Amino acid sequence: MNSGCTVSAELGLRLVVPEETVVPLVASLYYSSDDPYAVRIAFHVGMDEPVEWTFARDLLASGAEDAAGDGDVKAWPSGRSASGLTGTVLNLHLISPYGEALFEAPIREVTEFLGRTYQVVPKGGESEHLDFEKGLEELLRQAL
Repeated sequence: MNSGCTVSAELGLRLVVPEETVVPLVASLYYSSDDPYAVRIAFHVGMDEPVEWTFARDLLASGAEDAAGDGDVKAWPSGRSASGLTGTVLNLHLISPYGEALFEAPIREVTEFLGRTYQVVPKGGESEHLDFEKGLEELLRQAL
């Protein structure tokens, strides 16, 4: 078990805003073997704290190949960029109670990040990195 191993990457992406100027942003991708099924993305939007989303690593990986997701997070590849990025892009559509946003990211950088996460926790090996006893203790502690 690689407990506590993390992978991170800075990512330049673009917020696609209909009929307006495209907004370039920087986001940070994070992966930890302590939460082996999840990827976190932090959008640096000029506030004190970044806006963070957490979703399945499998959703991001599937979205790099074909349309994936059917809830608040959807991802799909595209050979054409609406915002002017060159090359294949990963579209990331996020929906929250406060609104929704469509981002474009260079797919190569996302797949390189995913490749590094698979070096830490191989696909299909996630359950070997879960500490069920620790999780159960945390649930019981919160219930009291």
